Amino acid sequence: MTFATTSHPWIDSLQVELDALEAALVRGDAPAVELASAAMQRVLQQAPKSVAMAPPGSDQQHALLTAAERFARLRQAVLRANAQSQRAVSSLLPQHTQQPTYGRQVGAPSMGGAGRAFLSA
Repeated sequence: MTFATTSHPWIDSLQVELDALEAALVRGDAPAVELASAAMQRVLQQAPKSVAMAPPGSDQQHALLTAAERFARLRQAVLRANAQSQRAVSSLLPQHTQQPTYGRQVGAPSMGGAGRAFLSA
């Protein structure tokens, strides 16, 4: 679902990565979601400052806002998929949820579920 206007080349590359991430999510392909997420991070790190300063109401600003909304929806989809996977693991392997992944657990976690979900996305 690529947004077709005369936009900045960076926005076009962002849309391509959003397409790849969306396709991987639809397929339920976890390795492809990981790869697409990494590619998305690389594109976001290359964001030019001039795109953010596009004049209000311009095609660039509209394309950027559309991409931002789409990115937010896809991020929520990734978080939902992660939560579903965690519930499945918890129901199939209840002992797995009691053991920390790295080393032993010391005290209670300092962050609630929303904080952990944000950091793990």
